[in-house]
Amino acid sequence: MKTTSVGRLLTNDKHFSVYAYDKDTSTKSACDEECTKTWKPLLASRLAQPRGEWSLLERSPGVIQWVFRGKPLYVYVMDPGQWSFEGSDNPGWSNVFAQRAPPPPADFTSQDTRIGSVLADHRGLTIYRYICGDDSLDQLSCDHPDNPQAYRLAMCGAGDAARCLKNWPYVIAPATAKSTSRSWSIIEIDPKTGHRAAAGAVGALRVWAYLDSPVYTYGADSHPGDINGTSTGEWRGQRNGLKAFSLRDDMFRSNM
Repeated sequence: MKTTSVGRLLTNDKHFSVYAYDKDTSTKSACDEECTKTWKPLLASRLAQPRGEWSLLERSPGVIQWVFRGKPLYVYVMDPGQWSFEGSDNPGWSNVFAQRAPPPPADFTSQDTRIGSVLADHRGLTIYRYICGDDSLDQLSCDHPDNPQAYRLAMCGAGDAARCLKNWPYVIAPATAKSTSRSWSIIEIDPKTGHRAAAGAVGALRVWAYLDSPVYTYGADSHPGDINGTSTGEWRGQRNGLKAFSLRDDMFRSNM
């Protein structure tokens, strides 16, 4: 299992994605001998037993395939690496998720970019997440508005909050917008400090947050699909920086 931006992705024991075929049923596979040269059935041992959402399909005498939620499972031999989404680019095939992530707010969109599909605002401008782990031995998180903001301010505006606002504007939530899940919320932020503000406080911004942390656009992005700000910061944004909110984790990884 792999946690991705779009849900809990099902994988095999070597962490490669497993896939389902639209034409299959729980009792019959439409993937014939030629098909299985590209799509290898995920096989179970002879001692395997059905349980819960898992069942079994006997493809031929003694050859048992795992079935999840009524769909036989396969591994795509052309996948370039672990937890890939590339197999789902083939018509009729899809990745399998144990749990889907809640959808983003309705006024968000998606855009195709050179690193794959990313989340975007209503104008089509790429959404970014701030990621931070401090330099202490414990590597504590520092990307939440309740944390000290020194790292973020240093990275996004050389310590100047006004420059940060210009370089990395918060994604403002419209007055009529409402949170629809625990993943996506609307919070009040004091733009001068980056900390939470009391509801209705003078000068506070009402912004979208993912997992309680604000999301941003980039001041140098001007057209839908621009990702000029991705991987800004230390270690390509993984230690202290910003990354595009990728909807295709495998594409984001392969273009880092």
